[in-house]
Amino acid sequence: MKTTLVRKEDAQNKAWRIVDAADIVLGKLAVKVANVLRGKDKPTFTPHVDNGDFVIVINAEKVKVTGKKELDKKYMFYSMYVGNEKRISLNRMRVRRPEFIIEHAVKGMLQKNRLANAMVRKLKVYAGAEHPHGAQKPKPLAI
Repeated sequence: MKTTLVRKEDAQNKAWRIVDAADIVLGKLAVKVANVLRGKDKPTFTPHVDNGDFVIVINAEKVKVTGKKELDKKYMFYSMYVGNEKRISLNRMRVRRPEFIIEHAVKGMLQKNRLANAMVRKLKVYAGAEHPHGAQKPKPLAI
């Protein structure tokens, strides 16, 4: 039996999937979303081709974390000036930019190359329950 590899030209049309992040653990959500973005849930998965679907994540502000991560987990930002390193805790980031929490977790689970940059662009995260992608008729993604 021959292994078939999908070419970029032969990749299927991208579907749209939607996930409600309310009361779902951040790590489990990020793994599932990263696999769908990469196309690992399809039988035609090919590592070097972007064959994944678009993913919409709603209610990003209600995502759950386990243990003491709400206070202990820090996000680091550096402006390239000496001594100008900033660390923001997860609970402050949840107030400022709740979308960043999920985007950061999913991006960390993808490979580090140009292909992953294209995959991250297919991730749409929204803090509330509303999203502007109703015309795409997204199908629910079970987690």
